[in-house]
Amino acid sequence: MTHQRRAVVLLSGGLDSATTLAIAKAEGYELYALSFRYGQRHAIELAAAQVVAAQLAVEQHVIVDINLAQFGGSALTDDIEVPKGRTSDAMGHGIPVTYVPARNTVFLSLALAWAETLGAEDIFIGVNALDYSGYPDCRPAFIEAYERMARLATRAGVEGTQTLRIHTPLIQMTKSQIIATGLALGVNYATTSSCYDPSPGGAPCGACDSCLLRAKGFAELHASDPLIERFRAA
Repeated sequence: MTHQRRAVVLLSGGLDSATTLAIAKAEGYELYALSFRYGQRHAIELAAAQVVAAQLAVEQHVIVDINLAQFGGSALTDDIEVPKGRTSDAMGHGIPVTYVPARNTVFLSLALAWAETLGAEDIFIGVNALDYSGYPDCRPAFIEAYERMARLATRAGVEGTQTLRIHTPLIQMTKSQIIATGLALGVNYATTSSCYDPSPGGAPCGACDSCLLRAKGFAELHASDPLIERFRAA
């Protein structure tokens, strides 16, 4: 009897991670979704992650508490203003203040721990090196180095019973390509949350980097964003 392959998928509740989860599902994996309550100001995304996980019928969804806000250093976890209205050129230069120090390193470490206990060799993460090229932990070099390290960091890896692979299916996609892929796989983007500075009710600000990139992606497809439509209709 052949057992279905298991995969740990990092699920923030945003557009990219929802698409990544759908891709892993389409590839035939049994899904284990991992989200984090890390002190982010946009914690509304966790409610979105729960909805997305249910829609895509994951086997298990775990939300881990780690308070990165204790360290601060980011507009997402500290009393630092989230940049609004930046141009595409401005977004493409330098490391933005919305970068959370070592976030993906921490997240992948916990995903690695869960993958080892599950006997899973596959971790999916929705990093992107085009729109988010300013984030050091979204770049191919980081993912490749982390994968090499991970194979040396676990008992399963050292004993040869597990060869970890980190999948980054979105890493070279534009936002419109990501959205088109998700739409083809049936992702309901009305239930995702991408905004860095949403209202208490979850309405996107429409002006942060994440909102602007999302809007650009839908515009390039000549499509309306169902999340925006949902709040307009409310």
